[in-house]
Amino acid sequence: MDTKTTTISQEALAEQAAYCREIRAYWEASGITPRAFVDTYGCQQNEADSEKIRGMLAQCGYVMAEDEEGADVIVLNTCAIREHAEQRVYGNVGALVHTKRRHPGQKIFLCGCMMGQEHVVKKIRESYRHVDGVFNPHQLWRFPELLKSVLDNGKRIFATEDSPGSIAEGLPLQRKAGVKAWVSIMYGCNNFCSYCIVPYVRGRERSRKPEDILAEVRDLLAHGIRDITLLGQNVNSYGKDLGLGVDFADLLARIAALPGDFWLRFMTSHPKDATKKLFDTMAASPKIAKQFHLPVQSGNDRVLKEMNRRYTRAQYLSLVDYGRQVMPELVLTSDIIVGFPGETEAEFEDTLSLIEQVRYDALFTFIYSPRKGTPAATMPDPVSRQEKNRWFDRLVAAQNRISEEIHRSYEGKTMRVLVDGTEDGLLTARTEGGRLVRFSGDESLVGQFVLVEITGHTTWSLEGRLPENCDCHGNLL
Repeated sequence: MDTKTTTISQEALAEQAAYCREIRAYWEASGITPRAFVDTYGCQQNEADSEKIRGMLAQCGYVMAEDEEGADVIVLNTCAIREHAEQRVYGNVGALVHTKRRHPGQKIFLCGCMMGQEHVVKKIRESYRHVDGVFNPHQLWRFPELLKSVLDNGKRIFATEDSPGSIAEGLPLQRKAGVKAWVSIMYGCNNFCSYCIVPYVRGRERSRKPEDILAEVRDLLAHGIRDITLLGQNVNSYGKDLGLGVDFADLLARIAALPGDFWLRFMTSHPKDATKKLFDTMAASPKIAKQFHLPVQSGNDRVLKEMNRRYTRAQYLSLVDYGRQVMPELVLTSDIIVGFPGETEAEFEDTLSLIEQVRYDALFTFIYSPRKGTPAATMPDPVSRQEKNRWFDRLVAAQNRISEEIHRSYEGKTMRVLVDGTEDGLLTARTEGGRLVRFSGDESLVGQFVLVEITGHTTWSLEGRLPENCDCHGNLL
């Protein structure tokens, strides 16, 4: 893999904009308003990439469709993290044979992390002949060019060649309406955890320039966004490749210093790169949400070493202790993999004891899924799936109990929340720590910070009400 980072020139991006204009003119001449459907699998980074795909499609004259039926262009943005996600993609791609039969002019594109794997591209090329185009994450900025090629000559196109990791500034975006937004601050990963395919399909770490990130955030704030999440495969590594003397904590502080009332979040972090400076920066700013997603993956040192995580259980726990020392209200979440190759039940018990000690607010839990091309995929794995399922159920039961106990402790508190929508006749909101709250209120409160009294809870959410001594905007009288 070529590890050199390239910045896509403005001239090259102008060429892509020209392709957009040509596609728009093509549809206008036909008297048709074309429709596009973009389906996203996987993480927030994929969601952010889909916003760019929708933005480019909008520049090409497409309006967004609610589903595949009748769409002139379908784009599936895929995920390669787990086998289940890949199988879903294959199933859904196969089903598109029927929509294309009903709409022969339909063009189908596949992109995302799955398309960074040679064996996947080979399977698509040979077994899914109705797919018109495939491009890997490095080629996303060229989507208008690829789309025009397919529209012009009807031939399949595969833009999957190994290429340097790139940064393309100024691509059009079409974000979903609301008060939240994601901002990608870097791409790729240098960690090479033994179970993870991301460095192979997303490339090496490359950071956007601070001024470009700040400009994007300023624009979001000017358009009413009040909850911003900074994205990267490992946000803690931000800036190491730039040589500007600006690290992730510095970037957080600069964004938090911007005028306006907003919350700033980030994910995902690697424990080996989480510093006291980062925790101190979070603690010092009321705009940086006291929420930290800090994946531990395992509570056993031997397993952590086999995973190539480069920290120990004790080092991880010292981070947690310091974070809670400077931010007692810190909401902490994590990822855990159950059944890593060679893991024993005693080693799994170490993970259980860790979650009892840390008491996470929530966990994202997974049974190990082998990824072809990663070191872990070749490791001996003698434990049965049935046994791993049993461990997994024990882990989930323990965390559900802890989450329910933590949520119960919220009852009776009055908390500041950001109202972000409605659901089943109730307002939905998030606390600073990212906890979901449902309560009755006027829809005019959507997009506003209000005070809510917590009156009930479930394992996964909170229930509340506007205090009686509040005005119509949730402010105490």
